[in-house]
Amino acid sequence: MKKKLHILCLLFASIAFGQVTITPTPFEVDDSITITVDINSSATDCDGINSPNKVYLHSGVGTTSNPWTYVIGNWGQDDGVGEMTDMGGGLWQITIVPETYYGLTTAQAETITKMGMVFRNENGGQELKATGCNDFFFDVGAFQSTLVTPNDGSTTILASGANLAITANNTGGTAAYVLKANGTTINSNNGVSYSYTDMNITENKNYALEVTLGGTTITSTFNVIINPGTVTEALPAGLEDGINYDADTSKATLVLDAPNKDFVYIAGSFNNWQPDGSYAMKKDGATGKFWLEVDGLTSGQNYTYQYWVIDETPIANSPALVKTADPYSTLVLSPFDDPFIPATTYPNLPTYPAGQEREVTVLQTGQTPYNWQVQNFAKPKKEDLIVYEVLIRDFDADRNYQNLIDRIDYFKNLNVNAIQLMPIMEFEGNESWGYNTSFHLALDKYYGTPDKFKEFVDLCHQNGIAVILDVALNHAFGRNPMVRMWMNDPDNDGWGEPSSENPYFNEVARHSYSVGSDFNHQQARTQYYTERVVKHWIEEYNIDGFRWDLTKGFTQECTASDEGCTNGYRNDRVAVLKQYADYSWSLDDDHYVIFEHLGQDNEEKEWADYRLGEGKGIMMWGKMTDQYNQLTMGFASNADISRMGHTSRGFNGPRLMGYAESHDEERIMYRNLQFGNTALASHNVQDLNVSLSRMSALGAASLTIPGPKMIWHFGALGMENSIFTCNNGSVNLPSDATPGDCKLDTKPQPQWTNNWLGDANRAKIYDDWARIIDLKVQEAVFEGNYSISPYINDIRQRIYIWDDTIPASELKNVVILCNFSVADLNIVPDFPYTGTWYDLMDDTGATSINVTNTADGIVIPAGQFRIFGNQQSVLSTTEFQNTTNTLSLYPNPASDSFKLDKKVEEVQIYDITGKQIKTFKGGFNAGHSFDVSQLTNALYLVKVVSNEGTATKRLLIE
Repeated sequence: MKKKLHILCLLFASIAFGQVTITPTPFEVDDSITITVDINSSATDCDGINSPNKVYLHSGVGTTSNPWTYVIGNWGQDDGVGEMTDMGGGLWQITIVPETYYGLTTAQAETITKMGMVFRNENGGQELKATGCNDFFFDVGAFQSTLVTPNDGSTTILASGANLAITANNTGGTAAYVLKANGTTINSNNGVSYSYTDMNITENKNYALEVTLGGTTITSTFNVIINPGTVTEALPAGLEDGINYDADTSKATLVLDAPNKDFVYIAGSFNNWQPDGSYAMKKDGATGKFWLEVDGLTSGQNYTYQYWVIDETPIANSPALVKTADPYSTLVLSPFDDPFIPATTYPNLPTYPAGQEREVTVLQTGQTPYNWQVQNFAKPKKEDLIVYEVLIRDFDADRNYQNLIDRIDYFKNLNVNAIQLMPIMEFEGNESWGYNTSFHLALDKYYGTPDKFKEFVDLCHQNGIAVILDVALNHAFGRNPMVRMWMNDPDNDGWGEPSSENPYFNEVARHSYSVGSDFNHQQARTQYYTERVVKHWIEEYNIDGFRWDLTKGFTQECTASDEGCTNGYRNDRVAVLKQYADYSWSLDDDHYVIFEHLGQDNEEKEWADYRLGEGKGIMMWGKMTDQYNQLTMGFASNADISRMGHTSRGFNGPRLMGYAESHDEERIMYRNLQFGNTALASHNVQDLNVSLSRMSALGAASLTIPGPKMIWHFGALGMENSIFTCNNGSVNLPSDATPGDCKLDTKPQPQWTNNWLGDANRAKIYDDWARIIDLKVQEAVFEGNYSISPYINDIRQRIYIWDDTIPASELKNVVILCNFSVADLNIVPDFPYTGTWYDLMDDTGATSINVTNTADGIVIPAGQFRIFGNQQSVLSTTEFQNTTNTLSLYPNPASDSFKLDKKVEEVQIYDITGKQIKTFKGGFNAGHSFDVSQLTNALYLVKVVSNEGTATKRLLIE
């Protein structure tokens, strides 16, 4: 028997449309049909298609629950797939046989009841949809059944003992009707219509009405939920919203804050997704929160659940019932995304429960704690931070945490001391930038398991690398439970934007950079949620810091159209963001707090200087892409890089995280190759190798400036793909005649397959940046003062860095010279004094110049740089001088540990290449045992800092 599902999917609706006609109508799946669209009849609330060169049909067929099961069309591609014929007068046509066009097997063709479609121009920049911006949907097949009452796919809320009337009809003649409740037949009849009343209903029921004619069955489903009568009982002390695990692993208590809701059921695998009155949540009289203890659980077993949240008298356009995962989920399963997650990335992923819809929460008692190897990670100083920003999706082929683990040497050898991951919280879809977050406490499964992520964090900490997370708490997207529980949903598809009742979100964004649904950070509930997010990632994953995305949106004082207000000083925003910083520091005293504000200096100064005297202060993102890119392209205009230094912005401490590249900017190398200076054939910046040769100077002119800095991944290898590179490798820029939007597309990854580290031109950038970063991190002078002068908007750059508290016998003065011209230039270094100046890029320490006149120029080749210091770098010194002559290190050789006979403040261990591999800080008494059991057998240099001075000893481990 052929069966067709007629289950209302909350994502779709079937409508008749004047813009689109199908001939013949009705039609079967194996008929030849002609689809005609009139592009002159576009919906008023959609863009429509205007004067296109081509029109494409993007369409699918399937069941009523998913008309898009089998899809034909490649959105945005002018490839002929679905191309229609211009009939004149705005009419476009295409003729297809659905069974053939969609490549259906016989079995697949028998399931088809619906066709869905939209229309677009050749690049997808314009599209035509139905009124309300809905897709077009049409019936497939002459036999159709209609559930009249209740609505197909609906849920009816009843008092216990009430009745439910059910009516339906069909086309095509007398059909057999069978009504089932919770899987059991309760009534059957034959006819062209159907009527039955289910009496005295006292339990929740799932109904299925099966209508059969000529061997074809169409099934409609609907539900009844009984109001259980809410029990008021005090919430036990110490419980938080979400899952509260108990010492008794057979139970857990769930807490949901749902103001304006009448009652809530918990449906889950522990009650076969058919909750009775015992799974109706109690309500706390003081807070209004719903809660329930779930017992009978097996330790270590995965359970799934949802809240069924009911409002018996909802406001207009809001649903009476919302089925949702827990807002505080730490692991959610998604029917939309999970089928596409490789088992190699997430082994033993819990199975999404059959027959359910939307996300569900995973609950597991008796979880085995992760065995952290590093318990108390000593974070790098803010002043020394070199942050490497990573989008996991585009880092390596498998797009997961294991890729990062496998490439840890790439980070270590570059000498970065922090990795900042773009959002890894559960976001919509799989291959995303992550800013479309829906569950802020849950790890997105597409990148791997929680334990695998913890392994990555632990490995970073073992190697002195901090881990920073990019968190998008300005907004959330439509799958977020706190959006859906209070949403406007006029088309009843189960999705919507925040309603006027929403206690977390604004109906309309209160700033001019709206993304998703806009959190109201003046609401106490939003503040509680935000702080729970902070706490979770610090305490569960040992995360060292957060980069707060789009902090301009944390205000309630503006409108969506008032950019001046958004960019101006906002008191409410300053206050609440300081509150969040204070909370972070209350959990982790040296937690990194970083804001992507990109706003006015006066407001950023409030945060940069906040609690600075306590060693805190908030770091601010400092975008300098355009200025540095002008230099790398070989142009002097608009190339003022002075704002790379924090003092130019009035900050009282080095809290500006300056960068020349980030995830959000066009790639510097791409613009070099497209728009670079071509004035000299011998140094044509649009030549790949020439352009690569200029990127080392970019590192010298940016990373050396005091204060934290950031680099974008593979900038250190000269990645030249445009940020607008599409999935197919083409580039579609906003300025193109037919612009697309490929900015968020998954990018190609030639850096590994083409072995860029083995390419001498690319490896030169990597090695130079590694040396520069090592100087920056290890040499104290780079925490000192600086000046970027006298060359402003100049192809020449001179950066002077000094620290007068450092003795003259050590590195205390540094002069950086960069020539961004396409020709060799004589640059006056203006050394602060005469004498010997050492080339700090020479790791042997042997290269130096004797300066007799500070006004004498130095010839710097085109695109190159020099870094001079008054002394050799400690990294370059092969024979160190002891200032503490009586210091003894023993035993030497050593195996697992060594000791010193003096009280010391700090001990640093370097390998023979000058790379720092271990640090002990905090003050140690004479005879303290320093653990080196993890170091391999080799010769090392041990630098010791004490109140008496600095000493360096050789240490042999064998």
